[in-house]
Amino acid sequence: MLANQPKWVDSVFRKLNRRERIAQMFFVRAHTNLGQKYIDSVGQVIKKEQLGGVIFFQGGPVRQAIATNAYQKLSRVPLIVANDGEWGLGMRLDSTISYPYQMTLGAIQNKDLLYRMGLEVAKDYKRLGMQMNLAPDADINNNPKNPVINYRSFGENKFNVASKTGAYMKGMQEGGLLTTLKHFPGHGDTDVDSHYDLPQLTFSAARLDSLEMYPFKQLIKEGASGIMIAHMNIPSLDTTKNLPSTLSKPIVTGILKEKLGFKGLIISDAMDMKGVVKYFKEGEADLRGIIAGNDILELSENSERANKLIRKAIRQGRVDINTINESVKKILTAKYWAGFANRDTIAIPGLSAGINRNTSNALVQQLANASVTLLRGKEYIKNLIPIRRTAIISIGVPGVTRFQKEISKGYYNSVYYVLDKDASSTQISNIAREVAAFDQIIVGIHDSRSRPANNIPLNAGVKNFIKDLSAKNAVFALFANPYNLAGLPGLEKSKGLVIGYQKEDYMQVSAAAVINNRLIPSGKLPVSILPNYKFGDGL
Repeated sequence: MLANQPKWVDSVFRKLNRRERIAQMFFVRAHTNLGQKYIDSVGQVIKKEQLGGVIFFQGGPVRQAIATNAYQKLSRVPLIVANDGEWGLGMRLDSTISYPYQMTLGAIQNKDLLYRMGLEVAKDYKRLGMQMNLAPDADINNNPKNPVINYRSFGENKFNVASKTGAYMKGMQEGGLLTTLKHFPGHGDTDVDSHYDLPQLTFSAARLDSLEMYPFKQLIKEGASGIMIAHMNIPSLDTTKNLPSTLSKPIVTGILKEKLGFKGLIISDAMDMKGVVKYFKEGEADLRGIIAGNDILELSENSERANKLIRKAIRQGRVDINTINESVKKILTAKYWAGFANRDTIAIPGLSAGINRNTSNALVQQLANASVTLLRGKEYIKNLIPIRRTAIISIGVPGVTRFQKEISKGYYNSVYYVLDKDASSTQISNIAREVAAFDQIIVGIHDSRSRPANNIPLNAGVKNFIKDLSAKNAVFALFANPYNLAGLPGLEKSKGLVIGYQKEDYMQVSAAAVINNRLIPSGKLPVSILPNYKFGDGL
């Protein structure tokens, strides 16, 4: 994809002095939810340093488009504009579409749907003046306790992860978007979050090569445009004490560039994370990141200081100017591929409608329908009777849910019950007494948090109530990441169990359609939750 370097690249490259070339390798952080003063301060950095790109975090689409137009005007060479959109624009921006999380998508058997999602995400990005998505996540989540990847991964199986990541990546790239597989060489088997500390991977080089690196190796062959390096200490690949992989020449240059033959853009994970600056302070992390072979350093603590240190290191012979030039030409080639030979401003009128298309919302529901997974009770659910007295309970939420409203469309003689995550023993026993009189019980268990992590916050009394209901004629739908099954004993014996993966309404609609016998479930579990459930389970 980034192989041919057209004339535009050479003509721009020749006009840049050494400081300006190095500045192309730095991408600055931007937000549009922190006020105009902050937005302007980022503009001042861009104007002064003439950096290569900007990475937007939280904010709103119209505010971001206005800021992007202003930032591009300040740049002599157009900026690559990026953000993290693992599940689309909604990961960072308000009033935009969020697609399902990758763990949910890992359950889908038709990967063409993920390719179509990639095309839709590319349309959104381009309409908003962005050229790069710092996604998809190619990590294999083979550690259920992982605090930082988890539901952001397509699952635990390397073939499933490679196939799903590839479909999403190709959709985005064929839609004209630069992508970034992350976090090389694989962040899935750690229980430390590299935002706060430096995780250590103690596996052998052979294990890392055959498992963690598998999706990256596959997708390099399939034309990946970019790869992000994780901040992890990996003694089997580099014995330097406390050295993050981002700063390791044996890993970045030796393995990724030379052994695996990757020719695309190599991007560091955020250079302000504790995992990288804990042991390398005062700009030393940035310098080492460049020496290691990264093309782009994102979110340096101080890019001006870093630029000076790199220029000094070139004079001292610590950094080869040819590797800098090679990286800069790669970045400019990516800019050319993204259409920067012709500059364009983002049209603000019609922006909201342009990124909230009906086709995208319809695809979200299709993805949900294709992911919902039935683990127990195929025959039992088929034989539920619409006219019998049915209790429809939602647990873990303060009010009536979309799930309950959807279920009641199929069960005419039904009553709603709601039990909050911190319900008192009196509230629990009152509901328990009442639902005992019903012929059928259908239960939604909801994770109310903004992201579907482990350890769903339900008190002990509520968990016991779920266990008691499991022993009766109850059908359950879990709207939480599937690892939570391990902390909800009893469900493995229930009459019916549907996995909805996350709390959003579209998942509740899909799960209700399965229980109402209007949707045949086709999802398969993307992870194992031992001892009761294995990867690939699904009736």
